[in-house]
Amino acid sequence: MRPMRLFKREIKDEEILREILEECDVVRLGGFDEDGMFIVPVNYGYELENIGGKMHLRLYIHGAKEGRKAEAFAKNASVAVEMDCCHEVITGDYTCSYSYAYRSIMGNGRIHVLTEKEKQIHALTKIMEHLAPDAEIRFRPEMLERTAVFCIDVEDFTGKERKKK
Repeated sequence: MRPMRLFKREIKDEEILREILEECDVVRLGGFDEDGMFIVPVNYGYELENIGGKMHLRLYIHGAKEGRKAEAFAKNASVAVEMDCCHEVITGDYTCSYSYAYRSIMGNGRIHVLTEKEKQIHALTKIMEHLAPDAEIRFRPEMLERTAVFCIDVEDFTGKERKKK
């Protein structure tokens, strides 16, 4: 990935990256198909691991087995990811000195559909743990048959934070 221009805002701390993943509700996926580029917001589950000093991020999403998103990902597995949270206006002394506080994660990865039932259940469990940690988790077989479950291996990503002064 290209180095961050304002490197002082880059987040490398695993715990802060995990805080962002927990705080955000939606990841925006950028893809490409014969109609052009598109962005789709989706709920997600995740796994973040430190392997040999390098952070590895895996995102899980679900959706319909047909439609633009499913067709695009089947043809072109490259996706961009973006999530942001902790939004707050930073006021200034004059109009152009206003800004915005936030935390974000951006990156690129490869998406693939999960076909093995055990992997689908694992991914859907991660989604539920993130979105509704207190919910009872139970998947009906007919639901698993109708649902496409995807895994995104985020190959490169950065965290960024703009703090309020």
